[in-house]
Amino acid sequence: MKSVSVIVLCMFTALVTKAQTAIQGKVFDSLTREPLPHASIQDQHQQTVQTDVAGRFYINTTDSILTISYAGYNTCIVTATSKTLSISLAATGKGLQQVVVSASRTAQKRSEAPVAIALISKQTLDDAKATRLDQVLNKVSGVNMVNLGNEQHEMSIRQPMTTKSLFLYLEDGIPIRTTGLYNHNALLEMNMTAARQIEVIKGPASSIYGAEAIGGAVNIMTQAPPAIFNGYASIQGSNTGYKRAELQAGSTFGKLGVLVSGYYANRHNGPVDHSDFHKTAFTARVDYNISDKTKWINDVTYINYYSDMLGSLDSTHFANKDYSTPQTFTYRKVPAVRYKSRLEHQWNSNSATQFALVYRNNSVQQNPSYRVKNANDTLAHGEINESSFRTYMAIVQHQQKLGFLSSRLIAGISFENSPSKYHSNYIRIRRDNRGYYVSYKETDSVLSRYNTGISNLASYMQYEISPVQGLKITAALRYDYYHYNFENSLPPSSYTGAPSSKNNFNRFSPKVGATYNYRNVGVYANYSEGFVPPQISELYTGVKVPYLGPQTFYNYEVGGWFSIIQNTLYADWSWYLLNGRNEIISVKNPDGSTENKNAGKTKHTGIEYGITWKPSSAILARFSAANSKHSYIDYVEKDIPYNGKELPGGPRFIANAEVQYKPVFVKGLKLGAEWQHIGSYFMDNANTKKYGGYDIINIRVAYVIKGIEVWTNIMNATNRYYSTFASKSGNTISYNLGDPREFNVGLAYHFGKK
Repeated sequence: MKSVSVIVLCMFTALVTKAQTAIQGKVFDSLTREPLPHASIQDQHQQTVQTDVAGRFYINTTDSILTISYAGYNTCIVTATSKTLSISLAATGKGLQQVVVSASRTAQKRSEAPVAIALISKQTLDDAKATRLDQVLNKVSGVNMVNLGNEQHEMSIRQPMTTKSLFLYLEDGIPIRTTGLYNHNALLEMNMTAARQIEVIKGPASSIYGAEAIGGAVNIMTQAPPAIFNGYASIQGSNTGYKRAELQAGSTFGKLGVLVSGYYANRHNGPVDHSDFHKTAFTARVDYNISDKTKWINDVTYINYYSDMLGSLDSTHFANKDYSTPQTFTYRKVPAVRYKSRLEHQWNSNSATQFALVYRNNSVQQNPSYRVKNANDTLAHGEINESSFRTYMAIVQHQQKLGFLSSRLIAGISFENSPSKYHSNYIRIRRDNRGYYVSYKETDSVLSRYNTGISNLASYMQYEISPVQGLKITAALRYDYYHYNFENSLPPSSYTGAPSSKNNFNRFSPKVGATYNYRNVGVYANYSEGFVPPQISELYTGVKVPYLGPQTFYNYEVGGWFSIIQNTLYADWSWYLLNGRNEIISVKNPDGSTENKNAGKTKHTGIEYGITWKPSSAILARFSAANSKHSYIDYVEKDIPYNGKELPGGPRFIANAEVQYKPVFVKGLKLGAEWQHIGSYFMDNANTKKYGGYDIINIRVAYVIKGIEVWTNIMNATNRYYSTFASKSGNTISYNLGDPREFNVGLAYHFGKK
């Protein structure tokens, strides 16, 4: 009887095995075609497998219906009509379910991050068809990236519009420039075509990323190679002389994935005199899946940028709508190369390690308009300068999930060595009878020539714990040590005659925060600190090295979010108080000389809020805004007190609203309208003059059919005449002119598997 039972069991097993089907396939993002590792595939009998690091899966099942799920994406149910499947998942687009990386350097749900963080998705980037990053960053509540022309910019996040080193710009979580050599135009060194998504952390992020992450950090995540062959080519042009060509293409071949992304843009004969520019941006990324647990990622970015530097308009030119400029030869050139090599290893489901090597080679070469000073009716003074650096960096990070109360530990260490050079030469400039600067003569008069070795050793740790369901507590601490080795090649009598010296700076940066989520409602609170060591130019310009310490900022913040009406309405908000201490200002000494000192105190407070309504797949409405105030608490510059005054360039109210319509009865049609509002603000420290702000309307229309896409963006549709930034210094009033109405028309062809 026992033998018969065994025979029957074997026959039954054989029948079941015969009925099973081996199904394999790939799971990838519906927009980028990037593979989605560790996505879950489940049959109707609850059998579950996961995709590997290349997005591939293999399942033996008797079912033809499979459920595919992945964090941050809409769950998909498919019927297997063949043994090989290609499955695309769409990002959820819901704020609570969005997955962000920047808050902890690892992937986590937005609802678990105790900071004000916003994500600009690939869908938003595709819909906007932006020619500059400000056209998408300004959609985020509390963010005002100021367009200074030809991708040049300054920033305002929890700070007034400023060129100060209070913002950190990252690529894949790694700063694109070294600390101490801040450039307010740094984002022009990015390749927009290579971007997969952009994350914006508002407020200090020094506990994770180190110095300069004070007002906020902007992290641009590069796109990975697609799981299947995919790409596009496009051209576009505008009525204001702007032209651009883009190309992106890539695929995965077994364990190897390759993606190239780039664009060339230029402007010639634009609406303002002396405003030509051109830029080449190219990124190549290669991912190699060494095993199911180990991935090796290499990417290199090359930037070659040139722009005429027209400077700002004076009050007479601005009032008369006179687009002429006295500048005829000033310029800015930026060649830059970045290379990152990253090794990611997943030891098991609870443990992962990342190791990265980074190389940067960057130069900013200028004949700057802001250095041109009149001597008399026929003569002016100026300079030609170059600031350059190379970086050699290593970063190691480990993530460990612990069994105790769903806790997790993230720890890392980094070392950076960045030798830098700076030199500037005086030029003699000839003026004509109109006051135009028509030519210049180089001289052998050297204003500055020095080398500075900048090194940074840092370690950080973040611990997360969930003592009760829905509550997550986060604590982080980072230690930074900076060493500046300044070597001056000029004598003490020179314009920059500061003696060679060595300076050290160190700082612990803590953060503690908590989130609580109940169903679709959440709140958070955090306390964080940020710091900025002195810039090289603040320390060593002049004939005396001042004693300067880091500027420090203390941030108190609460916020929350909710998603209601079947997740069609999402809103978030945050309130912050940011106190600045030991800020570097120019102080007038008793002998009449001026010197940089840590002597300033400021206070920044505000509320940021946004709401998104998506009642159907065809309609999306969004509103984001911020009310803020930036004040001097203790600030005496050159013997002039500004205590109680507002900082210049800080609007009390900014807003951005947008409506998108994708009608179901015209498949492929996309319509959008956007409103950008910048409120009034003071133009000087003494608060004697205000600029009234502006309102801009942008219209976007696009149509896609069979892989061909055409679009028209009408920027500043009402042709508003305005200034993106207005300032007053003494009796001089300056206006940076905003772009007039621009019709931008484009054509793209999307190729590859769908």
